[in-house]
Amino acid sequence: MITFSKDRFTLIAGPCVVEGREITRDIASTLSEICTKYDIPLIFKASYRKANRSRYDSFTGIGDRAGLEILQEIREDFKLPVVTDIHLPSEAAVAASYGIDMLQIPAFLCRQTELLEAAAETGKYVNIKKGQFLSPSSMGFAAEKVSHKGNRNIVLTERGTQFGYTDLVIDFRGIQTMRTFGYPVVLDATHSLQEPNQASGVTGGKPEMIATIARAGIAAGADGIFIETHPDPSKARSDGANMLKLSMVEDLIKQLIPIKDAIRGIL
Repeated sequence: MITFSKDRFTLIAGPCVVEGREITRDIASTLSEICTKYDIPLIFKASYRKANRSRYDSFTGIGDRAGLEILQEIREDFKLPVVTDIHLPSEAAVAASYGIDMLQIPAFLCRQTELLEAAAETGKYVNIKKGQFLSPSSMGFAAEKVSHKGNRNIVLTERGTQFGYTDLVIDFRGIQTMRTFGYPVVLDATHSLQEPNQASGVTGGKPEMIATIARAGIAAGADGIFIETHPDPSKARSDGANMLKLSMVEDLIKQLIPIKDAIRGIL
């Protein structure tokens, strides 16, 4: 069950992409144990396929069916809601048929009307990531493309704004701007620290800043935190440069809880 509460922030976390059954289940198990311990609602995240890679030879997944079946297993075995990316309108119903609880719209695709409408028509939660090129206020129009189909199960995610060619910056005012639309707002503390468009064709990042960004996001009123994590980010097959090491997740959660407690009733 997907939950957003004034008393607790929700954690959306997992690996960038399904790399295989064992490692994905191990990550889900660890995250589930941590969030149960601290009473933090968890939505497990992993893409069954990555379509927006810089290079043609980048890892995109283990196969759509195999990836979706693993996510379905995790949902059933660990009793966790699951979110995954979709990139084409036709993928929405397919992903939903595997029990996916939340369909995520990648930042580059947040203005794609047919994609948003197809996700809305499944009745699932739709997490719209704010485009790096988009103002926070413009996300209201993206949300309307979902809500006009009768689906108000919407989440908006801040993930940074393009700053030059190879960096991103976060305007924390955007969290409050997007909250005025009446939907939960999540801060993506890992993708916000990407360094895109590197000469190598592989995105860089600043993972040492993840805790700083996450703490600031909670203080600014974010309803949830999004984190990509891996047991060994240096060996992750996608976006490892901006991932949080799995062994560091519990410490981060312990840092965020008192901040959330401190602002409860204020924002």
